[in-house]
Amino acid sequence: MTESKSPRRRGLLKGAAIAAGAMSAPMVAMAQTTSLRFQSTWPAKDIFHEYANDFAKKVNDMAGGRLKIEVLPAGAVVPAFQLLDAVNKGTLDGGHGVVAYHYGKQSALALWGSGPAYGMDPNMVLAWHNYGGGKALLEEIYKSINMDVVSYLYGPMPTQPLGWFKKPVSNVSQMKGLKFRTVGLAVDVFTELGAAVNPLPGGEIVPALDRGLIDAAEFNNASSDRVLGFPDVAKNCMLQSFHQSGEQFEILFNKGKYNALPAELKAIIDYGVQASSADMSWKAIDRNSKDYIELKTKDKISFYKTPDSILKAQLDAWDKVIAKKAGENALFKKVLDSQKAFAERAGQWQNDYMVDFKMAYNRYFSKGKKA
Repeated sequence: MTESKSPRRRGLLKGAAIAAGAMSAPMVAMAQTTSLRFQSTWPAKDIFHEYANDFAKKVNDMAGGRLKIEVLPAGAVVPAFQLLDAVNKGTLDGGHGVVAYHYGKQSALALWGSGPAYGMDPNMVLAWHNYGGGKALLEEIYKSINMDVVSYLYGPMPTQPLGWFKKPVSNVSQMKGLKFRTVGLAVDVFTELGAAVNPLPGGEIVPALDRGLIDAAEFNNASSDRVLGFPDVAKNCMLQSFHQSGEQFEILFNKGKYNALPAELKAIIDYGVQASSADMSWKAIDRNSKDYIELKTKDKISFYKTPDSILKAQLDAWDKVIAKKAGENALFKKVLDSQKAFAERAGQWQNDYMVDFKMAYNRYFSKGKKA
């Protein structure tokens, strides 16, 4: 028979339990919140800034109070194109933007977005980045320009329109002398096509169009373009282009701030990026398709498919641009070679395996519709 605990033994056990509780209480109180101040490169009303906040919320929710990321809109601390420098210096703890905005520091950075990417769509470019060597190359480039940052790429963007025009263009000769807004290596491509290019940040494009400082411009997608006010200053939009057909977003961290985080919070950030990438791509399909209809029906925008002759001229211009850049910049060539090797393999697989979805769509929805 088991001997019952004596009053003295019961007292000792109770005292030990109280002591254990007293010891654990300070440990709970010691769990502090690490706050990180981010800035996006987007106006507060843009869906892109919403994507930045979506990422922050996912991380904050998973961190359970141990980490809090606050995202400010473009210009709150620094201008959009100064984000990388601000994160590197620690003026900001992190940021949300695109790699092409850092093009002026190293032209190879624009290859994560600008141009046809050897026929890869944006999700394939992300596959190359994460599994085909792109991530290591991006880290090498940042090290070469003394940028002490941690970079995550995510969020495959739908193909961007050729742009918004006061008058639609039907051939490449109409691009000559056109005052046009774009960014990244697209600046070089459109310059090669004869345009006079002005690489304005997102929030400055519509005012410039309105004042006649530029004749035409591209930004990104139906949702962003609509909320930024493009329909108020131009009534023609040319769809389909190779200038930014494989772009994605970038989430930046100051390396010192990132390295100071415990391993479990770094893991939350990593998985938060992956979750945000999927969520962003789904939200883009939903919101862009709704806003595309609104642009046609409510804003009375005329949409045109970019003529194949202009698309071919873009590819011709791209080939000239990258040949020149690769000859001048070893890292540029290194990125191109890596992309090309991955694209040749992955592109053949995708092109051979993917069915033509237009066949099914046209069967059910195109009868009686105007082409």
